[in-house]
Amino acid sequence: MQRRTLFMAALGAPAAAILPRPGYGQTTSQPAPQSPWPNRAITLVEGYPPGGVTDLASRAVADPMSRMLSVPVVVENRPGAATSVAATYGARARPDGYTLVMGTTTLAINQTLQPHLTPKDPARELSPIGMVFRTPFILHVHPSVPASTTAELIAHCKANPGKVLFGSPGTGSVSHLCLEMFRARAGIDIVHVPYRGGAPAALDLRQGRIHVVFQAIQEAATTLGDGGTRGLAVTATSPIPNYPNLPPIAQTLEGFEVYFWQGLFAPAETPEPILGRVAEALRAATGDQALRTRLAEQGVELVSGDAAMLRTALADDTRRWGAVIREGNIKLE
Repeated sequence: MQRRTLFMAALGAPAAAILPRPGYGQTTSQPAPQSPWPNRAITLVEGYPPGGVTDLASRAVADPMSRMLSVPVVVENRPGAATSVAATYGARARPDGYTLVMGTTTLAINQTLQPHLTPKDPARELSPIGMVFRTPFILHVHPSVPASTTAELIAHCKANPGKVLFGSPGTGSVSHLCLEMFRARAGIDIVHVPYRGGAPAALDLRQGRIHVVFQAIQEAATTLGDGGTRGLAVTATSPIPNYPNLPPIAQTLEGFEVYFWQGLFAPAETPEPILGRVAEALRAATGDQALRTRLAEQGVELVSGDAAMLRTALADDTRRWGAVIREGNIKLE
């Protein structure tokens, strides 16, 4: 009897193996398939307060991206800690394509100037999608400065060591690091006067309390337009459309080139198909000629750059500004 039972049990095992599995017309139901991406709003995290040039660019590209992706792309401002608040939020978000983050040149600067901030390694913690815009700086002076060219300004600084005051929007800003690079390359002794933002620096330049400032086009436009300051040169390697009469500093200091840039990132490990869809929408937005013309009038040069261009910009500026910070012994007080 015991042998008969064991034999029947052995026969039952393969029979069970070929029975239909639950879910194939049986009692247990299958989970519902997921909807294709995207099927809800996408959050685009911006590291600066509303109203600035980066916020302007973010909102400008968010609208056409929304149309391309057929879902809302909503800009969310999370300023603070030199854009670290926004970048960290983006790096720690779920890598599902529903959280994107605008990163800027500060991602490169922070790694040396403020290594305690996160993300500590944005090249690994964020996935680059594409460049959004870049803007060079204008070297402009108070009318009392006896210089009409970069070479004349350098000569004036050398004739007056420690007396020419260079302002900046703050220690560690791209504008400040630009003047530090200018100081080193030109071999001049100048005084750095940091402010809390570009507006107060521009005001003091207009009033002659400081003598020289490197400012982004948007900030310099007002005083240049009414003659409150005098433009000498640009940090691009060729003249720019808004100020075609201003020569590149590189004509005097070979290879001198500085841009402030902004690019779109996603959390690391975001699937490649999603990154590709976002990149396609971004290229369509930054390539829109009407939008490019409108923003160019405000000094913003949209760039239809891919992930490789953004990755290179981040790596190059991390090396370049890291060297400037270390060699100049620049520290935040």
